[in-house]
Order: sequence, then structure tokens, then C-alpha cells
Amino acid sequence: MRAALAEATARLAFSPTARLDAELLMAHALGIERSRLLLDMARAVPPAFAALVDRRAAHEPVAYITGTRGFWTIDLAVGPGALVPRPDSETLLIAAAGHFGGDAPATVLDLGTGPGTLLLAALDEWPARGLGIDRSAVALDYARRNAERLGMADRARFVRGDWAAALDARFDLVLANPPYIGTGETLPDEVRAHEPAGALFAGADGLDDYRVLARQLPRLIAPSGCAAVEIGHTQAKSVAALFAGQGLTSQIHRDLGGRDRCLLVRLAHRG
Repeated sequence: MRAALAEATARLAFSPTARLDAELLMAHALGIERSRLLLDMARAVPPAFAALVDRRAAHEPVAYITGTRGFWTIDLAVGPGALVPRPDSETLLIAAAGHFGGDAPATVLDLGTGPGTLLLAALDEWPARGLGIDRSAVALDYARRNAERLGMADRARFVRGDWAAALDARFDLVLANPPYIGTGETLPDEVRAHEPAGALFAGADGLDDYRVLARQLPRLIAPSGCAAVEIGHTQAKSVAALFAGQGLTSQIHRDLGGRDRCLLVRLAHRG
């Protein structure tokens, strides 16, 4: 097994997490958690492992191969048609937790929910109820299944929509991870070739969806609430300016790599 993992790691050298990828695929082939694999390497290599490595060598995301991805305190089912959750997006939950302190939001809105990533993580953190909106029927199917599997189906509702165009309600916490990649930007093959373009690209400058959100957020955020919005690491100034033009204040939060990753947004005039 050690030799097989070493060989797979070398073959997956294009990935910055090649060894982790190999271990996750091996654990998946064995039907066990990676932690169990690391504690006991004295196992025969399962026949299915080679085919899994072949798929990863073709730059298919590991999460699509295994069908699951850990995020915050939960595990989410994911697959083609749903954006793969990223650790950087946890910055939004950290920022929101700082805003509420020892309190908890009672209502949560997740715009562009995908497989339910941010909403279900928030509902695992707080005893709230939430609504997730997405344009993709495929992503929403994953979201509903994730809510059911996590025992949150009674607290999470998912609807298909175009951002908050049809909503007339305010929420204590609004979460959003919109597309923010410029159409001409370079992306790794595993992202551009496999993940849904509609969840990635937002016009030439990557700001198209922030322009929509800037107009909608003032009527969505409760007076004492906030919105946590993910941004590309070079976009803080541009997005904050769009929000300021709609009477919103923004505070930058950085991810664990020290890059701008989230704007915590509030109403400039509460009432």
C-alpha cells in the first residue's frame, strides 16, 4: 500500500495536494475514513484504486470521484453540476460568528447555495432556520439530499431562483459565494473543465453578480443583521465600492492564507 500511494502521489504531481489526493482515493476504494487508513497501512491495495487514480490523473476533482467533501463541521455530497466546497469559504462563517458573538441568527439566507454548503454549515453552527437559493436544479438536488442526510430538512428550504429577485423578507444572516472569476482568467483544468461555469464566471471583470447583489442586499439584511459575501482576493476595494453605493458598509476578513476573502456587510443606517 505504501508503494501504491507513493506511485499515485508521483503521478498526481500536478496537484498541490497530491499525497492527500492519493490517500483520499485509497480510503474511498477501501470504504473507510482516511484517518483509519493512516492508522493501518498493512492492507492489500483494493482493485478499484487504479481506476480512481486514472480519473484523478485526468484532472477530475477528488470530491467528484469520492462523491463527498468536508466543509466546516459537516460532510457534503457533491458531484458534477455542483461547485466543490472550498476551505476558503469557511471565512464567511468565521466572520459571521464574530458579528453575532454569543448570540445566534434566527434566520439565514444563502444566495447561490450550490449543494447547500454555507447554509447547512450555518444551521449546524446555530439553531436557525434557513433558505437556500440557486439557479441550478442539479445543485439544488444535492442541497436537498444533504439537508435530509444531515437531519436538517425541517430547518432548511431550497428554491430555484435568480438571486433574491423574488424575495420580500429580511434575514439575520445573508451568505453568498457568487461567481467572481473573469471570463478571460486562467483556471486549473480540474476547475474549468469539470465544475459548472455558471458558478464560476461573472463577466469580463468578475463583478457582474456583485452588481446584482449590491442592489438586493439592502432589502434583505435585518437591521441588526449582516451579510457575509465571498470575494476574489483582489476584489475587496471594487466590491466594497459597489456596496457603498447602495448604503452598505463593508469590513474585510482574510482567509487562513492571509488573502482578502470575505466582506462582512451591514446596513449603514439601521432602523
